[in-house]
Formats: sequence, C-alpha cells, structure tokens
Amino acid sequence: MRQLSERSAGAAWEHLRRLPVWLPPALLTLAVTLTGLGSAQLWRDELATWSAATRSPGDLARLAGTIDAATGPYYLLMHVWTSVFGDSTIALRVPAVLAMTVAAGLLAVLGARLVDRRGGLFAGLLFAVLPGTSRYGQEARPYALATMLAVLATLLLVTALRRPSWARWAGYAVAVAALGLIHLIALTLLAAHALVVLIAWWRGPAPAGIANPAHLDAERDRRVWRWLVAVVPVALLAGPLLVKARTQQSRQLNWVHLARLDDLTALPGGVAQSSVVGGLLVGVAALGAARLGRRALLPVGAVLLPVLLLFAAGTVVPLWVPRYLVFVVPFACLLAGAALAAVAAPAALVVVVLAGLLGLPDQAALRRTHEWPRSAPVDYAGAARVIADGQRPGDAVVYSPRHSWLFLDLGIEYHLGNPPRDVLVTEDEVRRGDLWAAECPQPAQCLAGTPRVWLVVAGRHAEPLAAVPGAKGDALRAQFTVTQVWPRPGLTIALLTSRSGR
Repeated sequence: MRQLSERSAGAAWEHLRRLPVWLPPALLTLAVTLTGLGSAQLWRDELATWSAATRSPGDLARLAGTIDAATGPYYLLMHVWTSVFGDSTIALRVPAVLAMTVAAGLLAVLGARLVDRRGGLFAGLLFAVLPGTSRYGQEARPYALATMLAVLATLLLVTALRRPSWARWAGYAVAVAALGLIHLIALTLLAAHALVVLIAWWRGPAPAGIANPAHLDAERDRRVWRWLVAVVPVALLAGPLLVKARTQQSRQLNWVHLARLDDLTALPGGVAQSSVVGGLLVGVAALGAARLGRRALLPVGAVLLPVLLLFAAGTVVPLWVPRYLVFVVPFACLLAGAALAAVAAPAALVVVVLAGLLGLPDQAALRRTHEWPRSAPVDYAGAARVIADGQRPGDAVVYSPRHSWLFLDLGIEYHLGNPPRDVLVTEDEVRRGDLWAAECPQPAQCLAGTPRVWLVVAGRHAEPLAAVPGAKGDALRAQFTVTQVWPRPGLTIALLTSRSGR
C-alpha cells in the first residue's frame, strides 16, 4: 500500500514535470486570484481609479496635471479597458488578475533560466499562494502590472545578456519603458540591472562563436552600450513624468511619514500581506541565496537595491509605502525556489502548502475588505443602500469631510446609480481636474430651500451633525434636524429634515 502511494506521488510529480514550467504557477495564481474577486468592496484607492478611468482622455490629462501624474498612464490604460469591459468591481480588477497570472508564469521561466526547472516551478508556486499576490492581484491599481513588467524586463535582460541582439535589447527597452510608465518607483529595479550588466561585462564570458580576444572585448563593450541605449526610452518617457510627479509629491503623499529603521523590519509582512508568511519567505529566500552563491546576484540585487534606495529616499522625502515595493516579491520567491529545489520535491511542496495554509487567515480577511487594518472596513455599499431605500425627489446629499482620502462622495456615487443632488458642489472633480469637488463657500445659502439632506459622515457618530466642522456644520445645524441615523462600518448616515418644514 505504501509503495503504491509512493508510486502514485512519483507519477504525479513526473506528470507535473512534463508540463511547461510556467503553466502550473500561472494556473494556480489565476485560480487563487479569481477566488472571491468581487467580495471586497472597492476601497479608496480603487475608487480613485474608477473616477479617473471613467473620464475622457482630455480630462485625464488635466487630472495628471494637478495631482496624479505618476498614475496617469495606468489611468489611461484603465480608461481603454473600462470602455470595453465596463466598470463593475470585477471588471476593474481583472487586469490585475491577468497581470499577476502572467507574472507567476514569467517568474517560473526566469527561475528555470537562473537556477533550474525545479527552482523556477517552486518559485512560481510559492508566489501564487502568497496573500500579497491575491491582495494586489485583486486590486484596481498598478502594482500587479508593475510586478509583471518587472519580471518580464528582468527575464528579457537575462536573455539579451546571454544571446545579445538588437531585437532582444529592443524588447527589453519596451518592457522597461512600460515599467516606468506604470510605476515610477519600480525603476529602482534598474539599479540591479545595471549591476548585473557591469558584472557580465567585466567577467565575460564570450558569446558563442567568438574566439578572438579582441572580438570578445568588442562584444563585451557592446553589451554595456546596448543596455545604455535600451534605457534611453524610459528616460525620455518617464523623465518628464517624474519631474511632474515630484511637484505633486507634497499633495499626493501628504499622509506618508519619513521612513524609520523599524519600517524595514515590517516590510516583509507588508508586501506579503502576512507577517508570518513574510518571515517564512525571507528565511527560505536567505537559504536560497546562500545556495546560489554568485548566481544570486541578480535576484538579491532585485530585492535589496530597490528596498534600500526607496528607504534612503524615504528618510529624506516622505516616500516609504510598502506596497510600492510589491514588485520585488517575485525575486524573493525566486531565491526561495532555489532553496526548495535543493530538497526532495515532496518536501518542497510541503513548504509551499505550509505557506498557503499560514496565509489563509489573511487571504480570508483581504476578501472582506482591502482597508487597513482589516478590522476597519468602510461600507460604501451599505451607505448607498440606505440612501437608495429612503431617497425621495428633491433630496440632497452632503459629505463630511469632503476633501479626504476616504472619497466618501466617490464611494456613494459608485454604488448609487442615481444619487441625490450634491447640493454644496460648485465644481465637480472632472471640471476641476482633481479627485475632489469644490464646495460652496457659503453653505447656508446653498442649502436654503432643500427639504431633506442625506448626511454621510466618516466614522461612527451618535450625533453626526455635531461631527461636521466649520461653516458647513453651522449651516446644517441651523437649518436641519436629525430624523434618523444609520451607523455602518466606517461611516454614519443621517437623514436631516428642514426646520422650516418645506
């Protein structure tokens, strides 16, 4: 019986080995990221994506000019996508699913090139089961696309260094340019690429068919120059974007603090979306780096150099946001795959399964909400349902706070097809070329004559009117009384009735 079981396991492993190395990781990633894809509501960053993607290209250009230049190319891509596939929660997230699926497959191929077939396979499988892969593979933001392009660019670099040709370098140039347009911070990966190119130039070896040392030196020089030429397009395309984004940094990242040393220790858990799984990944990756020796230069550099560069910059300028570094995770998985390739296949699969099991609580939590902490969801859909159930002709809606990263108005508008009149708005987000609308400077006058107001306030408040500050709060308290209050996770909705009875 035991021999039969061992033969069955051996046969299954042999069948797995006959498949293309990229197929099992890609299929597993696709299955995992599709599971519960629409369960969690769009969170605040995804609402910004929806708002931008549903604007015209001209309006998108205005938006990029005021606040979100760094994400502008991604918004334009999503504009094309939503024009074809719509703006449902699932439709908005499918590009990220596809990107993570491709990233897993490419990672397996890269691992097979740098380590061996088993190393690539286990790297891809481990990547598939990480909670972070699901988190950013189920988010309508650019991080999954950046991850895919980072792996693709690295794979094309390896190919071009081993078999140099202008066509291969051109493919690398396109991938790097796309990476920079999708996610500027991912260009820190080029530091690792530059290091590998220099080491390859310094060491050789000679390409096939070149025996003359003079020819060898010339070919080595060409590899360096071809790489430099290949990164020119990204400099030309992403350079102006970087300059513009730098002028918007104080507004775009006003919620980010300067980096501290303890932020580095929290990074594995942040990018893996599980401190336990992140710790396991770091430990196994360290073993893989020790096993690979000099061959670990590229994956180690692809993990450490972006992290160190962003951390160093983040100690001076508020830039340190863990999710900006999600693109380094595949390279940590590649190192871990090298370690797993050194043990028996069943033992390696046990580690992959263990990582998946340890991440199950986080997998379940991120499918409830994308907010952090997971215990603090914001129920935009629930608030919209309350308004929809009680809405009457002539009703108005007011949000507090208006100018916050919660995007209360976008959340209600997304879930409520025909929202009440936004009575205080004097210029909406699209006309302003912004993510926030402009409100009436004299709220009392703008509210006059409104019979009922739906007040949406961030947080839980027993007395929501008291939570509205400034002239807006004064006008609401003077002209309206609270008829009913509905608490919802992260929000409070109140129906206000005019004191004049009109």
